[in-house]
Amino acid sequence: MATSVSAQLCKGVKKMYMDLPQGDKVQAMYIWIDGTGEGLRCKTRTLDSEPKNIADLPEWNFDGSSTDQAEGSNSDMYLIPVAMYRDPFRRDPNKLVLCEVLKYNRSLAESNLRNSCKKVMDKVANEHPWFGMEQEYTLLGTDGHPFGWPCNGFPGPQGPYYCGVGANNAYGRDIVEAHYRACLYAGIKIAGTNAEVMPAQWEFQVGPSEGIDMGDQLWIARFILQRVSEDFGVVISFDPKPIPGNWNGAGCHTNFSTQKMREDGGLKYIEEAIERLSKRHEVHIRNYDPKGGSDNARRLTGLHETANINEFSAGVANRGASIRIPRHVGQEKKGYFEDRRPSANCNPYAVTEALIRTCVLNETGDKPTENKN
Repeated sequence: MATSVSAQLCKGVKKMYMDLPQGDKVQAMYIWIDGTGEGLRCKTRTLDSEPKNIADLPEWNFDGSSTDQAEGSNSDMYLIPVAMYRDPFRRDPNKLVLCEVLKYNRSLAESNLRNSCKKVMDKVANEHPWFGMEQEYTLLGTDGHPFGWPCNGFPGPQGPYYCGVGANNAYGRDIVEAHYRACLYAGIKIAGTNAEVMPAQWEFQVGPSEGIDMGDQLWIARFILQRVSEDFGVVISFDPKPIPGNWNGAGCHTNFSTQKMREDGGLKYIEEAIERLSKRHEVHIRNYDPKGGSDNARRLTGLHETANINEFSAGVANRGASIRIPRHVGQEKKGYFEDRRPSANCNPYAVTEALIRTCVLNETGDKPTENKN
């Protein structure tokens, strides 16, 4: 199994330097979404003191021509800090800093979907929208082959791998455990993790998180996962269908509720939201992967625990439906519903904004979420 050269370096040597005192300085790693809408970039600066809140963090800039976000003749882009977390790699007092991206004229970069999402979340703050996102991903070697799979073939068929245990069933658990602990250290609301149906595929859950916090937390959790896997020399894939054929794809099932849905009699509001979703299925499909639905089309086939991308469906405890109402929600007549359509590589800002626009603001147009300045 091909792994990165960096994974073969002696980590004990690095630790010798990381144990050195850093004086009264703080390292702040600025993180942003690049022009693909899927990739993350980062760079570090030194601060003279530990920032206590976002206001203590300075704006910064970067070369947008190297991240598919600007032309070389006018490449400076602004990094605007919006969320801050403890750094599990350098540890306290160092920070991870999530940033929005602005163009040279301070208009929104095309990849900056957070700004629009934040405005929508602020509109409905009194509804207290909660989200929980279930991020599936696949471990790959640097050669693109699933981690732990035979070099010239396939493992046994799906069946023993979901929530499996043992070296013959669970591939790469060390990465999963390291990511889990790093998220807890950082302050991410990671709710759990499990091995998925396809071998070398895993899932972690983030939430419940309210409003814009959902997108912020999932992006940082993804960053931490990729940074952890870098140390192990393994690649993280969020491709919705990394292996064609009779193998499960990878999604990012999104659980959603408002305060009314969570209170007694909330099932009525859940059913109203599902009815609204049924009328805007195409809008949501266009918002649920970065390529407007074409990535997800490889996954949403009606097989392997998915609904067909061209059809809307809903049901209690039905993992083959677009929208699943958990069994206990149907029994208690309150709670939340699960939208099973978002792809593993979705932008959580686009997903959560679309849900609010349809289910809470009751928008009825057929246009996808747009990034407006």
